[in-house]
Amino acid sequence: MAQFFEQLSPELAGFIRKQPMFFVASAAAKGRVNLSPKGMNTLRVLDDKTVGYLDITGSGNETAAHALHDGRLTMMFCSFDDKPLILRLYGRSEVVPAGSGKFEELISKFERFPGERQMILLHIESLQTSCGFAVPRMKLIEHRETLADWAAKKGEAALCEYRDKKNAKSIDGLNTGLISTSTPVG
Repeated sequence: MAQFFEQLSPELAGFIRKQPMFFVASAAAKGRVNLSPKGMNTLRVLDDKTVGYLDITGSGNETAAHALHDGRLTMMFCSFDDKPLILRLYGRSEVVPAGSGKFEELISKFERFPGERQMILLHIESLQTSCGFAVPRMKLIEHRETLADWAAKKGEAALCEYRDKKNAKSIDGLNTGLISTSTPVG
């Protein structure tokens, strides 16, 4: 049954590294709760109290807005293979903008992708494991390249314009903290 821990063990960090996708949930005091699936090998375990993912330009920027306005973040990992397990990480989020000193310090730990927008770090306050007995067994067919291909085709200048138009505010009108630029970052 469910167990709580204060930090990642080597076994749980290994479990995270094996997962081809994960889920991110965030919210501000008012407005919608955001729940997003993530993949593309963008997540890294940075230490036993910190994980982060490389956030790629997309249709919204809810997690960044919620990080600025509340900061709570939950990540969930599910095993879809033979050994069932669900792992939830609870903590506080930090947005690391592309081009910042901290981004440049951390980026060597990540695979690079077209359209890099920022990193989202989760500073773990607690974590929970649960059985996962109701999660179906599934097989990964392949990773989608669609978002990376779209970003590469669009080009950095057009991505800057897109982010200014589509990613500066959340769907509830909250500022995302994304720095408006007319020139590419990095």
